[in-house]
Amino acid sequence: MNRKELDPTASPRDSFGALLRSSREARGWTQQELAVAMGYSDSYISAVETGRKSTSRDFVRAADKALGTGQTLELVWVGMRKKGFLEGFPEHAAQEARASGIRIFDPNLIPGLFQTKAYAAAREMAAVQRGSSTQDQADERVRFLVARQRLFKRAEPPVIHAVIDESGIRRPIGGAATMRAQLDHLAEVASNPNVILQVAPFGLAEHSPFRAVVTLLTFADRSVVGYTESAEQGFVVREDRTVRAWEKAYDRLRVEALNSGATLDLIRRARKEL
Repeated sequence: MNRKELDPTASPRDSFGALLRSSREARGWTQQELAVAMGYSDSYISAVETGRKSTSRDFVRAADKALGTGQTLELVWVGMRKKGFLEGFPEHAAQEARASGIRIFDPNLIPGLFQTKAYAAAREMAAVQRGSSTQDQADERVRFLVARQRLFKRAEPPVIHAVIDESGIRRPIGGAATMRAQLDHLAEVASNPNVILQVAPFGLAEHSPFRAVVTLLTFADRSVVGYTESAEQGFVVREDRTVRAWEKAYDRLRVEALNSGATLDLIRRARKEL
């Protein structure tokens, strides 16, 4: 049987199809086995996976139930259809869900994969109060974030290396109580064997190589895709020269940031000061 190579960058439909296939294969199922579990035909499963057909919410929910992926597929599918997310971000989230390695730098905040629900909700509520978001959009983004974090529970979770600027540790999003709980959660996440957490201290100053959020996703075939954001848009970056330059800068950042022990000490001090 010929296996069609998927190009998740071609369209949101193709990106979702690639995610469905990788989720199915992670379970060790054939298309026929998934079809039986979902109550759909294997030809329909194939058409969705290869981007030849769009699909419905009922189908996506059935896939989540059959594959044991919680609401991950549904919320990625919703994110691709809604306008409450930055352009480019839903595609990045779909790629993130199938990455084997994730490298993150955040210059201002706790990265989304490590945020507590209360921390995320406080940020979204501020956007509602500013009038830049509706309550429904805010609620949807928080649900989407919770679904993204389920990648920690995958049978083979990705290795995540995160460098957070010290300002993200010090900025009390949601008030003192919310931030204390967030820092406790961050320390707990750092104990995960698949997570490496570092802080870029204030003393790094102008030597920090990035001024915006940067994420590097590595896939099973060793390919790497980048992602960054402006205030208005997310950008999935595939251009090889740019991605390689980001990797080189990230390697230098890892050397200059605090080591894991010093990072935990700083998190605990910041928590105590709250």
